[in-house]
Amino acid sequence: MYTLANMQDSIKKVEATRAQRMATEPRRMTADEKDALLAAYHPDYKEEGFITLKVGPNKGEKVPTELGYLLESNSRILGVDIDLDKVDYDVDVLVIGGGGAGSSCAIEANKAGANVMIVTKLRIGDANTMMAEGGIQAADKENDSPAQHYLDAFGGGHFAARPELLRKLVMEAPDAISWLENLGVMFDKDENGRMVTTHGGGTSRKRMHACRDYSGAEIMRTLRDEVINRGIPVIEFSSAVELIKDDKGQVAGAVLQNMETGEYQIAKAKTVIIATGGAGRLHYNNFPTSNHYGATADGLILGYRAGAPLLYQDTIQYHPTGAAYPAQIFGALVTEKVRSLGAMLVNVDGEAFMHPLETRDVSAASIIRECSDDRNEGVETPQGKAVWLDTPMIELIHGEGTIEKRIPAMFRMFMQYGIDMRKEPILVYPTLHYQNGGLEINGEGFTNTVSNLLVAGEAVGGIHGRNRLMGNSLLDVIVFGRDAGKAAAGASGQPGQMLPHRGAWNERGRGTPLH
Repeated sequence: MYTLANMQDSIKKVEATRAQRMATEPRRMTADEKDALLAAYHPDYKEEGFITLKVGPNKGEKVPTELGYLLESNSRILGVDIDLDKVDYDVDVLVIGGGGAGSSCAIEANKAGANVMIVTKLRIGDANTMMAEGGIQAADKENDSPAQHYLDAFGGGHFAARPELLRKLVMEAPDAISWLENLGVMFDKDENGRMVTTHGGGTSRKRMHACRDYSGAEIMRTLRDEVINRGIPVIEFSSAVELIKDDKGQVAGAVLQNMETGEYQIAKAKTVIIATGGAGRLHYNNFPTSNHYGATADGLILGYRAGAPLLYQDTIQYHPTGAAYPAQIFGALVTEKVRSLGAMLVNVDGEAFMHPLETRDVSAASIIRECSDDRNEGVETPQGKAVWLDTPMIELIHGEGTIEKRIPAMFRMFMQYGIDMRKEPILVYPTLHYQNGGLEINGEGFTNTVSNLLVAGEAVGGIHGRNRLMGNSLLDVIVFGRDAGKAAAGASGQPGQMLPHRGAWNERGRGTPLH
């Protein structure tokens, strides 16, 4: 419920301009306009949010300040007596992370006959996958193709994606959808049983497959059930705090810490897959986040300390539409699907200031500019300035009942606070959403410098380049999760003698943290 007078006055302006806005489509920005906008307003371009790494494979490169402190910190087990001969778990494949990527890894590794185990610091399913709303991309309709999907994603990522990774993503997308459906994911379908697809920001075709607006929850439910049905062991509330290498320099397992007792345990493995997700809960640049509580960059730190380089670690995705009001849901994701259904972004005076389906980085920078002192066109809220997302447009375009049918979770979230998005617009502002960068891998999912170590999901850098299109994240956790599981199960070679790996920065840090 909007009780503040300034909000009520602004809503009247939004209502007054709605008919005119529905009759016209805002123009898209030129490439030069986008570049200038990003350079001036996107947080990735603000030097004060970064530090230069002093140690490790990416020494001399910039990284978000909060992540940099963790990458350069000393080992948690420095000075702790760890008996590597006392092995608590001995498996073929150790998967670190219990989200969509980790579960996909484990399912395929198990299917290939490997002895696989998942370890997660929370519970299986407590992950960013669960939080995803809008959908998953795949070019599986007659007017689309993986080549077109590639071009959309490559351009949307500022032409920086690793071609071999992006090619794998788009080529294996249709099979990923089929695999999920066969496992039991209930995608939206029309009366003829064909999957309903919609546009996302930066897409040239309707290729977004969804499960209402809780796509990630439905996918995670299905993957979790499959892990349990296959009898794959899951060690919950245990965090991997350090990777273990053997005398050949290969990864040979991990040191785990029980989050409840503090006890350290040893997991021995022939291959290890890092699938720990993102970093939103580090709250880069003091932004709110849509991420799950477990998203604290654990995998990046584990891999980096073991010698695996990062790629594009300086690029973060700020989702343009996080909830800005009321305070109880500040930063919560407002899915891009709301805009794909027709809702426009509108300023305090009821003016549409950008095309609603620009790419996410451009959209976020546009909103930040509108709320900045340069334009001062944002709506004042107790948490700061925001803009309107004109949701009543959806039912004017598609008919009464569309919001409850297509985005029911979003509808319920706002109704809890007396805001009926069918009749009133909602307030939004960018929220920290996705880690574009991560650990560098080759086309098979292995790191290039540390043997027997694979990475999948949001912890990977290079799949999307320097920006990600909507729906390609749920896709990459499935495609690269499945492939990593197969590759890990098929990896040969006998591990050597396990050696402690307590912290590469001790000599520089003289036994104390750098920060």
